[in-house]
Amino acid sequence: MMKKIIFGLAIAATTLAACNSNSNKSTESQNRSKDTQAKSQTDNATITTSSVADAKNTISIKEIVSTYLQLKNALTRDNTTDAATAGTTLEAAFKNFDKTALTAAQKKTFEDVEDDAREHAEHIGKNGGNIVHQREHFVILSNDIYDLVKTFGGGQVLYKVFCPMYNNGKGAFWISETKEIKNPYLGKAMPTCGEIKEELK
Repeated sequence: MMKKIIFGLAIAATTLAACNSNSNKSTESQNRSKDTQAKSQTDNATITTSSVADAKNTISIKEIVSTYLQLKNALTRDNTTDAATAGTTLEAAFKNFDKTALTAAQKKTFEDVEDDAREHAEHIGKNGGNIVHQREHFVILSNDIYDLVKTFGGGQVLYKVFCPMYNNGKGAFWISETKEIKNPYLGKAMPTCGEIKEELK
């Protein structure tokens, strides 16, 4: 009788150990599955984030900014002819800008600015010899360029500079690639009038 009881207990213990072993294996398997799913989700999230970052990196308004700066520098020298040339080139840069890589929000921002900026660039281009008129359009054009740089970045460090004297004390700002003040509104008459208000990156 005692042998039977001991034999029965041995079978029960073996069965229990086997159950625990299977249960542990099942738990380990489930944990591995969860880890794999979590890693997969993390990898996917990383890929998605990376793709968005790559897309933003491909969007450049560098040509627009560069041509605007050429225009600004021509006005600082009171060179109405060079300003007209830069205005015409800037209009073309807006016209030829590839919007296919833009997000919906970026496209809206660009298109909100585009027509207005092109119009002012066109006026500057067609008014060589009339620097007063060119500067009037440059005021609003600078607002448009500022909006674009804030959305897309300028591809370099830029500065928002304010001139308090222009337009009978109403003032106006421009975007500069240098901290050195060279005023495009007052030109050689008052070249250093202005104050940096913001650094743009």
